[in-house]
Formats: sequence, structure tokens, C-alpha cells
Amino acid sequence: MSESGHSQPGMYGQGRRRRRRRGERDGPPGQNLSGPSRDREYQPRERRAKPSQNAPVSGAPLLEKPIMLMKARDDGGKPGTPPEAAAQSSGPGPSKVEREGQRPTQPVYQIQNRGMGASASGNAVDPMVGQSKLLHPEKMKHSIKLVDDQMNWCDSAMEYLRDQTDMLVVGVIGLQGTGKSTIMSLLSANTPEEDQRSYVFRPQSQEIKERGGNQSTGIDFFITQERVIFLDTQPILSPFILDHVINNDRKLPPEYNLPHTYVEMQSLQIAAFLFTVCHVVIVVQDWFTDINLYRFLQTAEMLKPSTPSASHDSTGSSGSDDGAEYYPHIVFLQNKSRREDFCPRNVKNMHTVVDKLMAYSHLKYKGTLSMLDCNIFPGLAQEYLDTEVNVFLLPAQENDGEDNLNKTAGTYPLFSLLPGYRGHPTFSTMVSKLRSQILAMPRCQLSHTILTEKNWFHYAARIWDGVKKSSALSEYSRLLC
Repeated sequence: MSESGHSQPGMYGQGRRRRRRRGERDGPPGQNLSGPSRDREYQPRERRAKPSQNAPVSGAPLLEKPIMLMKARDDGGKPGTPPEAAAQSSGPGPSKVEREGQRPTQPVYQIQNRGMGASASGNAVDPMVGQSKLLHPEKMKHSIKLVDDQMNWCDSAMEYLRDQTDMLVVGVIGLQGTGKSTIMSLLSANTPEEDQRSYVFRPQSQEIKERGGNQSTGIDFFITQERVIFLDTQPILSPFILDHVINNDRKLPPEYNLPHTYVEMQSLQIAAFLFTVCHVVIVVQDWFTDINLYRFLQTAEMLKPSTPSASHDSTGSSGSDDGAEYYPHIVFLQNKSRREDFCPRNVKNMHTVVDKLMAYSHLKYKGTLSMLDCNIFPGLAQEYLDTEVNVFLLPAQENDGEDNLNKTAGTYPLFSLLPGYRGHPTFSTMVSKLRSQILAMPRCQLSHTILTEKNWFHYAARIWDGVKKSSALSEYSRLLC
């Protein structure tokens, strides 16, 4: 008889006698092979053979091994493991399912520990808090104040900044009514087809234009999702601000005796500040050209704070040991240009005049913007402009070109179906080309250390405080008095 209970040839007689003797010893006499004694002998053999197929033979009891594994997993498991998972597990199979179920939560805990610091060491953690720290900052819908009308620094822009270094800072200066806010809105987040009342930098309303006032005061701040920071400023040398200071009997600082000196020093502070913290500064003018504007730019360049060195102190700004100073790229934007301004001969004369006026300036006024590369003048060779400076012409904004066509519809019905001759591309096309040129400007290092967006904000705040307390500006104001 084999272990499974089947008979074999030649062993039937001996096996029967051995079975009968064992039955006489263990059970009552008279039992045969088909009685309960055979079942009692067969079942224990099956229980001993079944564990041998699933687990190796060991000296310890077979039921103690999964219990020890479960205890070790509970003691050294993750803090976020639920107790229900351990209660449902009774073997290697369920424990594997539990271990796989914890894998999606592991990055959440790592993010939480990285963002929360010491507060993440507790067992009760919220995964949504860790994920919220990786979200993008809130998208800006309108500009906010960086410097208010009292020339005081504002901290409200800090919540929109991130700890990353790939940024571009673009500032603008210009006289009153030249269209600075409109241009900055079109470069940042708006299109010419939108209503001007929804622009991020609000332009002058018709009522303000009739009163001869200005819309922007101080410095306005706006940052795009492409991490481009736009700074819109109040007009320089504004007659409306001068009139407001005189008529309201505004108390002037003790270092300024006359109102016009105070207004000019405000303009120089803003220009010197932009020359220090911006990669690109756009100078907007609506007619060509004002010699006093170039004198103002050169004066602001001389009064610009020195670039802080790597070992600067908190009391002020000192020049670097090697004498390397930072100067931004400057773009001369001719806004509201007429059709004859786009004549190649006139364009060449503009470039020649600007090159001669800025010949002794350290500002980067040429080599980074080109109208010839924008296909604005097709067929005009690159060698036509001997010294091409950063000059860009922007035509007057038109609502619709059909107004000009309707005027000639009665006289020339055939030509009324053709677009009118402008001498240049449309306003929307010109704005798009200008935007691509501005965003492609080199992003030079502003200081001797690499600045993130938040570090730039603190750096700009320190530069603004230094500009207001600059001894060079104070000395210049005494010379004006």
C-alpha cells in the first residue's frame, strides 16, 4: 500500500495484515479497510503533505512565520498606513496588495516633508497641502503698485513671484501722453482688438486727456505666465504733476526748494532705478525728436547707482573691484508714426541721429533690435543701414481700415474693393513683431550674483531705497537750485 492509500501488486496481503493489526491496536476490533480507521489515517497525511507544497520545511511552526512578518511590517511601516489594511491581511498575498497600494502616496509625503519642514514630521499630514505648494502662482488679471504716488515701496507684488531665475524685466519711460501704458499692455497680455478699459495697464481716458492729466502714477507691476516682468511708470517731466504740486500746496522734502526741481528729481529717480533693475528699457516718444529727452537719459545714466559687488554691505551700494557696471538694453520706440516716417530715407536719418546723440553712452542702444529682420521693408538690403540702432516705428492705432475705403467708394468704385495703401504693415502685425523682438532680448545678469524672482524683488527694493537717498541726486538737486 502506498502513502496515498492505493494498492500495489504483490503487497496486498502484507498491507492488509498490517492494517488489521493497527486497527486492532487503535480502534475497536472488527474494522476493515473501508471503515473510519482508514479515513482517520488518511486525513492527517493530507494535512502534512499540503504545507510541503507551498512553503519550505523549517523547524519553526508554519503559522508563526506570516504573523512575524505582519508585526514587522506594522512596526516599521509608513506613518500613513491605515490600520484596516493590516487587519485584513493574513498572508503574503494580501500584504503585497497593501504594499502596492502605498506607492501612489509616497511622492505626496516627500513633497510634504520638503515643503513643510519640521511640521511634516507628525503622523497626521494633509497631502493636499504638499501638492498646493507646487502649484503655479495666481495669474495676474491687472497691474498692481510697485511704487505708489508718494514714491513709497509696496510689497504686494511678492506673492506673485517664484524661486526661479529665468525671467525678463522690461521697463518703460517717456513723456506724458506718448502711449506708454497702451504699449506695455499690448506687449504683456492684451491685443489691439480688445477694449482699452480691460487693459492690464489702464491708459488715459478721454476725460483725463481733455484735462491734460496722466493716468499712471508711481510704478506699476505686472508679470506674465512666461515670467516676464513689465514695469509701467508715470510720465517723466510731467506738467500735470508739476501743476498738481503747485496748486495743492504739497509739502516738499527739505532737500527740494522748488516744485519743478522736485518733479525733475522724481523723474531721474525712476529712470535711474529702471537702468539698474531692468534688462530692457523702452523709451517711448510720439515725434522725432526731442533733444531734451536725450539729455535727460544721459543725466539719469550718470546718476545711476553702481552695481553692487558680491561682498556688498546692507548700508549702501558700492562699485565692484573690477569696475564692471551693468547697463540695460535701451529701445527707442517711435509711437504714432506717420506714413512718411516709414520711408527708407527717413528711417536711415533716424538711425543716424540716434547714433550720434548716444555715441558716448554706456547704454546698449544698438545691436539687439532690427526692423530689417522683421520683413517690414521687403527688398531693403541689410547693408542699407550702416549703423542700425534699436529704433522701432509703430504706426497710429486704427480701429478698422474700412473707414478710409468708404471715403473713396463714390469716386473710385473699382479701387474701393482693394485695401488702402499704408506704407507699412497693419498695427497688429507691427505690435506682434515688436513683442517678438523685445522678448528675444538677451537676459544679462543684473548683479554679480544670480537673482531669482524673489531675490530680484528684494534687490529692487534696496536699489529704490538707495536711489532716494543717493548723495549724487542730492548734489544734482542743489546745482539745479
